[in-house]
Amino acid sequence: MTAVREPRIVVIGAGVAGITTAVVLKGAGFTDVTVLEKGSDVGGVWHWNRYPGLTCDVPSQIYQFGFAPKPDWPKIWSSGPEIQRYHREVVERFGLTDRLRLNTEVVSSVYDDDTGRWTVTLGDGEELIADFVVCATGVLQNPAIPNIPGLADFDGPVVHTARWDDDLQTAGRRIAVIGTGSTGVQVVSALQPDAAALLHFTRTPQWILWAPMSLPQLPLTDVVLRAAPRLHDAVYRGLLWGSGILADIVRKDSWRRRAVQAYARLSLRMQIADDDLRAALTPDYQPLCKRQVVSGTYYRAIRSPNARLITSDIAEVRERGIVTADGMLHEVDAIVLATGFRAHDYMRPMTVVGRDGLTIDEAWDGGPRAYRMTAIPGFPNLFTVLGPNSPTGSISLQYTAEKTARYLLDWFERYRRGEIDRVEVTEEATAEFNAQVVEALEPTIWNTGGCNSWYFDESGTVDLWPFDRRTLDAMLGRPDPSHFHVTRHDDLGEVPTAADSGDL
Repeated sequence: MTAVREPRIVVIGAGVAGITTAVVLKGAGFTDVTVLEKGSDVGGVWHWNRYPGLTCDVPSQIYQFGFAPKPDWPKIWSSGPEIQRYHREVVERFGLTDRLRLNTEVVSSVYDDDTGRWTVTLGDGEELIADFVVCATGVLQNPAIPNIPGLADFDGPVVHTARWDDDLQTAGRRIAVIGTGSTGVQVVSALQPDAAALLHFTRTPQWILWAPMSLPQLPLTDVVLRAAPRLHDAVYRGLLWGSGILADIVRKDSWRRRAVQAYARLSLRMQIADDDLRAALTPDYQPLCKRQVVSGTYYRAIRSPNARLITSDIAEVRERGIVTADGMLHEVDAIVLATGFRAHDYMRPMTVVGRDGLTIDEAWDGGPRAYRMTAIPGFPNLFTVLGPNSPTGSISLQYTAEKTARYLLDWFERYRRGEIDRVEVTEEATAEFNAQVVEALEPTIWNTGGCNSWYFDESGTVDLWPFDRRTLDAMLGRPDPSHFHVTRHDDLGEVPTAADSGDL
């Protein structure tokens, strides 16, 4: 009888995905788990982003781990620092500190065909040997820096919102903000009141849904939910169920979609009276086809006397300011880049080398692709949590991460029992899943709304989860062995069993 083996598992990243994976593994009794985080604290995007005005546009009572309810959120929509502190509290509550290594960047993960193990190399040259690698690196990690001529010559601070300089002085200064997504909207709203001048450079305007983002949580909510944990769980489950309406809105051309789109247009019309400014702020695509922006303050900020919307293209940056295509020099004291992330990098720039020397760049030459957000052909014993296709406009990321981690748990437990040694998803199953994704995306607003967004990868495919939560539950129930190449141990040695691909 094969002895029980404790797998060595390396989790890369300590944001939503990494914390969830670590909690699930510890709960299942796995002891040899190391979580590597390149930042100085946990929280992922909530650690790296510290810009003024940072607020989550998902209500706090659903933007939390199902296994770690928090009744005492200060506001309905919480600030970035509050959410980051919550992540730290979860790590401490579940005793993960001794498994966590901060300030530890992974530069490469290389699979050894002979041993079936991974060598994980750290920035200082240290090497860790792992039976499994879980890439929990997330989507929004590598800042996108625009290629603007002369940007390096600007005689003043240039800061990306994802790498905010806490010493940057903005009060009483002329500030340029480049970028129009949620980040740009939030930072403009936060900096405008104290700036001498706020110049918002926009290439493409955004539809903005008005919402009172500063509302506090209802009085006594924390007292009631803390005293009644079952009620708190019911509230959380109810919000998850309610989010299914969002899935209907983005996936189907229904009356619900048209109602939300009408509200977006009404939000603009009711708050911007000036015809010229309203025209400049009106997108030429349908609401909802980009990552939807929610704000209760932007329209007020941009119509203020010290604020100006600039829609002319940026030609170059000079020492004293920004030159637009119309030849005008806009003198500013500081430039804020709210230009988002390279959303399809996933675990990169880490070098990942799988079976037969296959690199992740080669495997993803046509854009990121994976099987059910979790596995990549050619990379045995490597999994992703919140990997390709995981971003969604309708399902909680925390919920998705937990479902994924529990799905992977099945493989880890089979390894521990000695039933498997190596597991790799088949190309056939991966291709079938991705074909289903493409088909499901066709009627969605992301495909039909007439806009270009960061949702599109290098191949022109929308890199999102196009299914509802019921489908996610089904796909991430238990692994289907027929979709994987499995090598198992028995008393006679290693016996490879490569199952044929079955129906998804």
